Amino acid sequence: MTDDVTEDRQDGPAARARGAADSKRGTAAGKRGAPAGRGGPGAGARARDAAAPADGTPADRARVHAFRDDALGAHDAVALAALVRAGEVGAGELARAAVERIRLVEPELHAVAVPAYDTYERDGAATGPLAGVPTLLKDNTDYGGLPTGHGSAAFTPRTAPRHAPFTRQFLSTGMTFLGKTRLPEFGFNASTEYENDEPVRNPWHPSYSPGGSSGGSAALVASGAVPIAHANDGGGSIRIPAACCGLVGLKPTRGRVVANETGRRLPIDMVGDGVLSRSVRDTAAFLAAAERHWRNPRMPPLGLVEGPGSRRLRIGLVAESPTGAPTDAATRAAVAAVATALEGQGHAVEPYALPLDGRFEQDFISYWGLLAFLAGAGGRFVYDRHFDGRRMDGLSKGLRATYLRRMHTTPAFLRRLRRAADEAYDAALTRYDVLLSPVLAHTTPRLGHLSPNVPYEELLNRLRAYVAFTPINNINGSPAVSLPAPATDPAPAGGMPVGVMLSAAHGDERTLLELAFALEADRPWRRIQDV
Repeated sequence: MTDDVTEDRQDGPAARARGAADSKRGTAAGKRGAPAGRGGPGAGARARDAAAPADGTPADRARVHAFRDDALGAHDAVALAALVRAGEVGAGELARAAVERIRLVEPELHAVAVPAYDTYERDGAATGPLAGVPTLLKDNTDYGGLPTGHGSAAFTPRTAPRHAPFTRQFLSTGMTFLGKTRLPEFGFNASTEYENDEPVRNPWHPSYSPGGSSGGSAALVASGAVPIAHANDGGGSIRIPAACCGLVGLKPTRGRVVANETGRRLPIDMVGDGVLSRSVRDTAAFLAAAERHWRNPRMPPLGLVEGPGSRRLRIGLVAESPTGAPTDAATRAAVAAVATALEGQGHAVEPYALPLDGRFEQDFISYWGLLAFLAGAGGRFVYDRHFDGRRMDGLSKGLRATYLRRMHTTPAFLRRLRRAADEAYDAALTRYDVLLSPVLAHTTPRLGHLSPNVPYEELLNRLRAYVAFTPINNINGSPAVSLPAPATDPAPAGGMPVGVMLSAAHGDERTLLELAFALEADRPWRRIQDV
């Protein structure tokens, strides 16, 4: 990037953005559609583009990142925590550096929902394996004293009276909380876009989607603003933004961490909490630290996974989507490159077709619609008494209408979903230790492709052609991790990252992390600051 983007100059746009962010710190994200701390359409580095297209998206140009010679450097969370323990850097110094970095990239990326940049000054010294590491929480999870907006314009968020159970587990690791990150409305979309507001932009290329629904967290981690951030996954929402932004994103086994408050109330609990990180060891360290706070007694302990395993595995290569969505050439090449790397490490890899019931996709859409119906019908009781379902976005309204047409089939499609996911996955994991697949059926789209302003039926078809591999793990409850693939030929448009997914049996995050460590060491992925 050019110096005026990467350097936080006192007279630059990042400095000018600070006043606006600080004036709204700790409040609701303004009027929905103007979240706190976010510049307007021409704010920040994007105002420097000389030739932006007529559609309002930025012209093609350099990456957006905040890596520089400060206390954070290019360190990951594990390295920073070690520096804090050694007394070589203080938690406050790391927090201040992270706040400066967030302010630098935020006018361009629009990733922050609720800034809380002074929290570290009043919270005192934290303890835990990741003590002092700056982070943010996704804005669908309660942090006591701050609002939870769920990315929706249908209500004005109320201040949460207390931390959610997962928030307590997340903070038990010792990380320093600096605010909340943006998501699409109720996490329903695979891109973090809105009908009447700036989208979250991908730091690898600001004209492209960062994925969803944990798009705000992904953008901040990929840009170097923080090394690790909270994410959760109800259909791919950890793994999709990881794939789009070149990150590590592991959806844990259902029950590995404290139950998500929303997920545990659903007929099928398909929501799992975790993190997005730039290194495998950060994700492994988080899971080990979270387990110190609470461990499910019905699940084998995970402990700290620190490197590759020695076991040679049987790996099923699922290159074709079980829903029939075609896999594009760049994605296919990325998965093939990882399969070759795994074979080079001594693992046996062979093609496999996941035997999924042909009705699974439609049943999942019906369940997706049920969630939109519940959000709309219960909004006055769950979120705010002035909740206005008419202000929900086009995707939410369309999903709700889809469900209402099939409401009478609810018991049947719920039963089929559970059975199909379990039977298909059990069959696969009887033959293989791990499944290798794409995360998404095609490479990261430009912003607008998955906008909630796209007519619903067209948008649904685009989502079906994109989110074709991730939902089975949510219904089945099995663990899966997205990893950045090495550069391939053909290269994806815009030089965007491509994610590959490894899935394993319930409770077997260890095997996934060991494979991830081996792939990371064998073919280190591209770093945004070096491109």
